[in-house]
Amino acid sequence: MLRTLDIDVDELIRLINAETTLLPPIEEVDAASDAEQAAEQPEQQKVTPAQKWKHRFLKGAVMAVLMSLAGGGVALAMNKSVTINIDGKERVVSTFGTTVGDVLEDAGIKVGPHDALSLAPHAEIGDNGVIKLERGRLLTVIQDGEQQQTWVRATKVRDALVQLGKSNLVAQGAWISAPQDGDVPLKGMILEIKTLKKIKLVDGGEKPQTVQTHAVTVEEFLKAKGIKLGPKDKVEDGLSRKLKDGSSVYITRTGTFTIQVKEPIEPPVKEIKDNTLEAGKTKVVEEGRAGLALVTYKVTKKNNVEIARKEIDKKILREAKERVVRVGTKIDDASVWDRLAQCESGGNWTINTGNGYYGGLQFNKGTWDAYGGGAYAEYPHQATREQQIAVATKLRDANGGYGAWPHCSAKLGLPR
Repeated sequence: MLRTLDIDVDELIRLINAETTLLPPIEEVDAASDAEQAAEQPEQQKVTPAQKWKHRFLKGAVMAVLMSLAGGGVALAMNKSVTINIDGKERVVSTFGTTVGDVLEDAGIKVGPHDALSLAPHAEIGDNGVIKLERGRLLTVIQDGEQQQTWVRATKVRDALVQLGKSNLVAQGAWISAPQDGDVPLKGMILEIKTLKKIKLVDGGEKPQTVQTHAVTVEEFLKAKGIKLGPKDKVEDGLSRKLKDGSSVYITRTGTFTIQVKEPIEPPVKEIKDNTLEAGKTKVVEEGRAGLALVTYKVTKKNNVEIARKEIDKKILREAKERVVRVGTKIDDASVWDRLAQCESGGNWTINTGNGYYGGLQFNKGTWDAYGGGAYAEYPHQATREQQIAVATKLRDANGGYGAWPHCSAKLGLPR
């Protein structure tokens, strides 16, 4: 019928808007030109929700009349079938809308500020047209403890990682808090990412080792590896330090413990002077026997190195038996040495003048040690008269005379 009259529905509505019509004028509002029209027309000319409703109402009424008059053929010709694809899910709607915005409004679909629409709202849409809508989703990403929020339009975690430019982290072994084929809810989600890191671990005195971990902090790393700290152990830079690839973790182990050790007890020595035995010689009368003690020590170690040991208990398991030794005191030419000592030190066998010479025969430390004096005492003046004479005899015999005492030997007329 409209073809015969050469008129369409919108033209018919304009005719209805003639001055003879009691209703206010109806204007069809295009979604794309709303702002432009609002700027051009006076306030009283702006299209109101009531006018939109009137337009749609009359349009529907006209279509109903046409369907009754023409058997519905013309109205059906103006009806469109449009596919709306929302996040991959398709929905087919029948509509009389001419633009994308009309179709979405008729379908009760609102477009959010972070959504993506394949066609602009003011774009015209024809029969069998397709409108693609991707909903925005707020993603809170926590990567190695650092948090940021961003909007994505992906419905799967894997696609969200691609949109964020973080898919390479997965290939590098990163840990993701959600499965990659999992859904990203429309309301958004929290996604935690922990990158794979190589860490150098030095635990006390153990050999350094390189380990891999997803841990963010030192504390998390130690817990994941089952490494426990003692009350006196310390971790360099603390447990809260964040780790990154190539970081080092140094643990200082300090421990105190007790040990028990069996130790020998040296037998006491009983010396018996024997004037029938040449001076400097000894003869064992009774060997004696070493004792045995169980000693308890408190030991402190740092990185497996002992730094302190303190005896806290001692139990005698076996008493030591005394060792008896005869010590020779017989000296040849004793009177000669006494006269030489009288000249050198005034006959004082225990003198220490502080000038580097000691005892009755005034040995220096080097000579005393060189001729076996250390077997008797550390310094000459600490040895007995007989022991000093025994060392002097060795010195005299080695030199072939008393030349080691040049002044006094000359004074006494002794061979040099």
